[in-house]
Amino acid sequence: MSPAAASLRAESPAHARASVESLLRDRKLDRTLTTSRPPEVTAPGVPFQVQALDAYLQGGLPAGQLSEVVGPVSSGRTTLVWQWMAAATRRGETVALVDTFDRFDPASAVACGIDLDRLLWVRGQAISRTGGAVDPVWLPGVRTVEGPGTLVERTLDRALKALNLVLQSGVCPVVVLDLGDVPSTALRRIPYTTWLRVQRVIEGGDTTCVVIAPESLARSAGGITLHMQPPAAVKPAPAHPVMARGTVPPDTVTTRAQWRGDHARARRFDGLRFDVRVASSRRQVAGTVSMAAEPRVDRLWAER
Repeated sequence: MSPAAASLRAESPAHARASVESLLRDRKLDRTLTTSRPPEVTAPGVPFQVQALDAYLQGGLPAGQLSEVVGPVSSGRTTLVWQWMAAATRRGETVALVDTFDRFDPASAVACGIDLDRLLWVRGQAISRTGGAVDPVWLPGVRTVEGPGTLVERTLDRALKALNLVLQSGVCPVVVLDLGDVPSTALRRIPYTTWLRVQRVIEGGDTTCVVIAPESLARSAGGITLHMQPPAAVKPAPAHPVMARGTVPPDTVTTRAQWRGDHARARRFDGLRFDVRVASSRRQVAGTVSMAAEPRVDRLWAER
């Protein structure tokens, strides 16, 4: 037993605790302390400019933290993040997008309100959504080729390195890493230390980093996870009398897509409804927020 450990063992609990905290501070690990550290000053949030969500998040996503927006395909995850990027460019800020699989559509971004003159677009490798076309020799959890790895592994590695360079530059206060189309099996193979290094780069600064992913994987201790999900089920109304062919009783159809007009030939798209489940380990925000996205163009430009 070392002399330091022996002295700690001989001390009272209060003295032992003080000694441990002193050792942690000497090694610059005092951020692990919770009860004894001074209260943190909450940085102003980076808003979405979506009233319901910003109010719930107490201003927006926290600066200097790694947050994430997760959900399955067509859950509204990209729509929400693009709204966040558009709000930042309207405030005159520069935003960065690390586009892992080259899915970004500039025309749709302009329709969303993103100022392309204030966007740093880091384009990745364009890969088909077809599993066989992604990499014929890639198997979940198994490296089947020699050298630098498979196509998915190399593309993902380049995206993470690009993210690190953008964050270290400090040029863009709003940074987004799009991993929405990366297979879940590949995401789970990313070492957790990768996200710890990302957090160390932005911690204490003004940069806010957001990861788009199909599942939760990268939130920092002070960050926020937004789980995109379909609206809560609505109890159907009582059965309607027999209606003319082609008509749809609006109160018996529960769907994310909102339509205006009762007749099938007269209906038009009137926006989307989705719920956002908020999770945070440190900030006092948790629960579900319901929102509606009004149509900006004649197609679902940002839905994945």
